[in-house]
Amino acid sequence: MRRFARRIMAHETPLRDKSSEVAGQATFQVIDDLRPQIVNLMGMGGFRGLLSRAIALSGGEVRWLRAVHVKSDGTLTGFEEHASLGAGEFSEGKVVLLAHLLGTLVALIGVGLTLRLVLETWPKLSLGDLKLGNGEAHEEEK
Repeated sequence: MRRFARRIMAHETPLRDKSSEVAGQATFQVIDDLRPQIVNLMGMGGFRGLLSRAIALSGGEVRWLRAVHVKSDGTLTGFEEHASLGAGEFSEGKVVLLAHLLGTLVALIGVGLTLRLVLETWPKLSLGDLKLGNGEAHEEEK
C-alpha cells in the first residue's frame, strides 16, 4: 500500500505549483481530491469513519499524526501544528496516512473498486507494476 500511496503522491505533486505546496502543509490535498469519490460511495459519515480509522492506524507509526483529526466536513486539521517538521518527515507521514486509508478501503470494498475510485480521481495515474490483487495490497513497505 505504501508503494501505491507513493505512486499517487508522485503523480499528484507535479500538478501542484510551489505556492500550493507550501499551503498544502496545512491540508492533505490528495485526500481532499479523493474525498468526493469515497463520499459518493459511503456518505460523509462513512468517509469520516474511514479516515479516522486510517489516522488511528497511522498514529502508531508516525507520532505527529496523532494530532491530526477529521472535521465534520471531512477535512483534516492538525497538520499546521507540525509545520516545523522537515519536508521528508512530513511527506512520509502523509504517505503512511494515505497508505492506511487505501488499505482500509481495500479491506472494505476490495481492490477492484478501490482502484476504480482512484482512477476516477486521477485518470492518468500509471499503475504500472503494482500488483494489488495478489496480496501485495496488505504488505507494508518499509
